[in-house]
Amino acid sequence: MENFVAYNPTSLHFGKDVLNGLPQILNRFGKKVLLVYGTGSIQRNGLYNHIINLLKSMDAEVFEYSGIRSNPVVEDVDAAAAVGRENKVDVVLAVGGGSVIDSAKIISIAIPSETPAWNYFARRAMPRTAVPLVAVLTLAATGTEMNPFAVLSNHAAETKGSFSSPLMYPKHSFLDPQYTASVPKNYTAYGIADLIAHSLEAFFGKGEEATLSDRLVYSIILEAMEYGPELLNDLENYKLRAKIMYAATMALNGLTMHGRASGEWGVHSIGHILSLLYDVPHGASLTIVYPAWMKLMKNRLNDRIKLLGNNLFGSSTAEETIEQMELFFKYIGCPVRLSDLGGIKPDADEIYRLMVQSKAATYVHKLNEDDYREIIKLMM
Repeated sequence: MENFVAYNPTSLHFGKDVLNGLPQILNRFGKKVLLVYGTGSIQRNGLYNHIINLLKSMDAEVFEYSGIRSNPVVEDVDAAAAVGRENKVDVVLAVGGGSVIDSAKIISIAIPSETPAWNYFARRAMPRTAVPLVAVLTLAATGTEMNPFAVLSNHAAETKGSFSSPLMYPKHSFLDPQYTASVPKNYTAYGIADLIAHSLEAFFGKGEEATLSDRLVYSIILEAMEYGPELLNDLENYKLRAKIMYAATMALNGLTMHGRASGEWGVHSIGHILSLLYDVPHGASLTIVYPAWMKLMKNRLNDRIKLLGNNLFGSSTAEETIEQMELFFKYIGCPVRLSDLGGIKPDADEIYRLMVQSKAATYVHKLNEDDYREIIKLMM
């Protein structure tokens, strides 16, 4: 087991009607609030009006930035940071899923620094301070509500990058499963896939002697595999929404990384390329890449894949493990090949070019350019 430091400063408010405590928390930071949200779902499900009424109850001065996309882009972050900077906001309030909260994390560090957001991703700047961030989560998937990571697309630079800083942990995150009930079936399934992928990225990371962390991985995935299909058949079931929401948070809040030197983020890096090129929803990109990656790595990581399968499916071989994982992704309605997406014509050469350009999957288990060609074939 590797040496580790356990640290997570986010206060998590979980359960029905926890949002009633939002004004009390925001008042700790100030009255000038930058409200950041997406393209309309919070208006449709009534959450926007509820948030506005809560802000009125504390006499907040509210500045809004809306329209954050499901694959968030750096231009929106720069524009929102300019609004926050111009109005000298005291706190950023992000209301939405992973894309909104990821964007708000970068907004929170860009406001005081006055640097273009992409400078952080290009490692041309490092944050020294941040406007406090409070998050209200509406989609169980990424775990961003309790971690310091953010992902953005930069189409001009042909890349989708990630950045992390301890300054980007939300100060408080509010998770009321009621507000995930309106998430449609396909995006609910993508969220289930995303939390499974995050668990796998810890499992395949560096540090295989972290046996308790392995058991936490199995438990989180088994929770998703048991209750995820039930939820997809009963989308408004509060208890099931709560189970999946909690599992998604635990999958990427550091819990499964204790005793490991690092995670294996190669699948995510390839998935980002698919999202950049074809606007594939994040979770859907992962269900395409993960089976292909495991097939490619079958001989190199045979024992590890077998161990995973034995604990999840009772399987005895790496091949059976991969087959069962792929079958589960299909069962919940996620694509496992690019051909499953429909409406796109994937270009293997273009995918390969961006994999080489971004040095995709060169983390713990490094892929070379021949591996890139092979995994692209497996994804097709």
